[in-house]
Amino acid sequence: MRKINLSYIANRRNELNKTLQDLADALGFKNASTYMKYEKGDYAFKADHLPILAREINCSIDDLFFEKNFADLAKYDEQSATSA
Repeated sequence: MRKINLSYIANRRNELNKTLQDLADALGFKNASTYMKYEKGDYAFKADHLPILAREINCSIDDLFFEKNFADLAKYDEQSATSA
């Protein structure tokens, strides 16, 4: 499973001068503190949040995730070693 890059989301929001409340409104949350809990990792973003979030911070959905997770890298390394 790919992991969401929460620091990327926070950095993009700040780069675009969007407030926590701006993103809370876009995602249908009642207040900024609820959104902040998602951005800090206390709550997990849902799949239906991702397209909205990507649109709001002007990026692709893939940009919201870390490049590769460690399990994928380990699997790739194993495959490379056996095919060499």
